[in-house]
Amino acid sequence: MMEMKTYQADVVIIGSGLAALYAAYKLAPHRKVIMLTKEAWTSSNSYLAQGGIAATFAETDDWQSHLEDAITAGRFHNNQETTAYLVKHSKRTIKDLIEAGVQFDRNKQGDISLAREGGHSASRILHAGGDATGRRIVETLKARVTDTITIHEHTLAMNLIVQDQRCLGCFALNKENEPVIYTAAHTILATGGVGHVYEPSSNDEAVTGDGLSMAYRAGAELADMEFIQFHPTLLVKDGKAYGLVSEAVRGEGAKLVNQDGERLLEGVHPLEDLAPRDIVARTLYQAKQKGLADTVYLDISMLKDFEKHFPTITSICEKAGVDISKGRIPVAPGHHFSMGGIVTDKNGQSSLSGLWACGEVACTGVHGANRIASHSLLEAVTFADRISHEIIESTLKIPDHIEKNIPEKSSLQLPSRKDIEKRMMSNVGIIRDEQALLDMKNWCEEWIDFTRVPRLLYIEKDEMIRFNMLLTAWLITTSALERTESRGGHFRSDYPNEDPAWQSKQIVRENRQLEHY
Repeated sequence: MMEMKTYQADVVIIGSGLAALYAAYKLAPHRKVIMLTKEAWTSSNSYLAQGGIAATFAETDDWQSHLEDAITAGRFHNNQETTAYLVKHSKRTIKDLIEAGVQFDRNKQGDISLAREGGHSASRILHAGGDATGRRIVETLKARVTDTITIHEHTLAMNLIVQDQRCLGCFALNKENEPVIYTAAHTILATGGVGHVYEPSSNDEAVTGDGLSMAYRAGAELADMEFIQFHPTLLVKDGKAYGLVSEAVRGEGAKLVNQDGERLLEGVHPLEDLAPRDIVARTLYQAKQKGLADTVYLDISMLKDFEKHFPTITSICEKAGVDISKGRIPVAPGHHFSMGGIVTDKNGQSSLSGLWACGEVACTGVHGANRIASHSLLEAVTFADRISHEIIESTLKIPDHIEKNIPEKSSLQLPSRKDIEKRMMSNVGIIRDEQALLDMKNWCEEWIDFTRVPRLLYIEKDEMIRFNMLLTAWLITTSALERTESRGGHFRSDYPNEDPAWQSKQIVRENRQLEHY
């Protein structure tokens, strides 16, 4: 056992995306905050987010129809209470962001512009900087917190410190690869979802399921891990994914076609190209499998001023060598978002005292089995706000004594990142079946004895990341095996229909236990 350098704060935030930054922004005037992030602070999915943020903003819109859209997209698996809270407070959330300095796009009359995206029955999507919404919001918030909190970049959180069923901070490796300890009365996990456990993925390279793995090893409850959203339109050329082509492009009228210009979504769903993501992704995947499309394209020939409205996508096209003047962008489905995660209540509290979770790492229940477009940024801000209120009101203090020792450094034999990514996409991807899931489960278990998953690990950074990826992959796979139906982002060809008996059941994971609620 060894002693190491210790940092103490009132609140430790792990992550640097929108959820992390908004929590820091709200907490900084009241509490000492340390934020640690695995890479540079810009390495988050929020920074890459092209889509907007949904809100019941127009006078002609109402929260009830917004709620109905979200629950329909979520295939009726949503938590009704948290989803209603999310949409009811969406206008207030936008006003809070405007007060923080975020400048949303406006029309010629000076009113906030509202667009429509997949699954929504009304125009309720706000953007900032066209397709650079996430970046604009996080840069605004980062500027607000730079002088009021401490940020430790290139610091990988490895284990949560748990004492008497209470989280008291974390053990990490800093940028010098030295072990350090962060102690706090409150720890907020805002590390993103499963990310590059899959390939291709729209996510930042830094997102590899670290927070999910840490929370599971610490004894926190996880749920809905089987529900993975595959975005229909990643820009893929010659087998390489270059980035996301936002739903907003289809919202403006672009159509999905095959190499002969034949439309692929016509007649598949009433909303056609703006159908929920799981339906569009599965349709495109099956079109290729059945030989209906050698290559899928997004036909943008009808869109005027594409470069002006979509500067980020234009830049991605240039990087990929795609000439947008020809009016077609090659696309393919890829991993995008995790609906499941660390189980929290309506205030963002996990099953462990002192441990909070917000953003994609959390399972608040607002997305159900399939997230509706532009609800990820909304969820991040809404529940980061709830958490900050709870922490400011909390009287929890750091105990006088915290066990700060960690095991001696060890090493694990683990598969490569590429091997994990490719196997997950092949076996636990858009369309699943029992044999493929069993193959993946057995492969994971060849590498790790999951009956004795260590709560504390001290290994090299790269090993830690691959361990987190493998554990996260196993959690997704075994949850997908357990759910013998298809719903939202979880589609099984051997159980192709929704089963009403499964609608309100969650598969909850804690210390290798599977339970149905």
